[in-house]
Amino acid sequence: MDLGISGKNALVCASSKGLGFGCAQALAREGVSLVMNARTEGPLLEAAQQIRDENGVDVVTVAADITSEDGRAEVLKAAGAVDILVTNAGGPPPGTWSDWSREDFIAAFDANMLTPIALMQALIPGMIKRGWGRVVNITSQSVKSPIPILGLSNTARTGLTGFVAGTARQVAGQGVIINNLLPGIHDTDRAAALDQGVVDAQGGTVDAARAARAATIPAGRYGTIDEFGATCAFLCSQHAGFMVGQNVLLDGGAVNATF
Repeated sequence: MDLGISGKNALVCASSKGLGFGCAQALAREGVSLVMNARTEGPLLEAAQQIRDENGVDVVTVAADITSEDGRAEVLKAAGAVDILVTNAGGPPPGTWSDWSREDFIAAFDANMLTPIALMQALIPGMIKRGWGRVVNITSQSVKSPIPILGLSNTARTGLTGFVAGTARQVAGQGVIINNLLPGIHDTDRAAALDQGVVDAQGGTVDAARAARAATIPAGRYGTIDEFGATCAFLCSQHAGFMVGQNVLLDGGAVNATF
């Protein structure tokens, strides 16, 4: 299927590895030029070169902390006119509800709610002016089914979901489509860290922890960044223009719900 986005320009955050890289790679395969952002320059440059070599598209890299005002300003200056925005940031650390301080919540809000909101506020006006735009926010299955040890993520990402629910319906008539993509467990560094956390708390091996987690997923496995990226690319495509403010689960069936 031709997604109809060849020649568009995309900003993909936290895209040196994991789900962000999967999204950047999938968009590049459709002929989309990229601005890739991550905090650490080395892995970011390697990821960008891999995408250039495989797809022959233009890739600009900006190593900066997208959750800071200075970092966002640097990224936005390099990005220029953006047709497609994919927001993404690593989730806050796991823990227990009684241990989190106000500062812990503020840090989670900055990374997982206020940063994507600030990016949308900066870039959607240009999309409206040009009459076309796509925004995909990578959130989490936890906005549908809260994960107790990830309470900081549950809270911040649900706040972002509420903002998108209202905003998406205000800008859809001007050609700008906003949706959220809700990952379950995928084969990324984040999943490896969570599995290691189980080992640290309960003992055993990482392989055993991974197998036990996979057994709770109806699909029987972790997701891949390739299939996640392909779904993201579809949500950014010309064919997704009637999908407005949706929360699309990509979790292997882990959330047990009718809707």
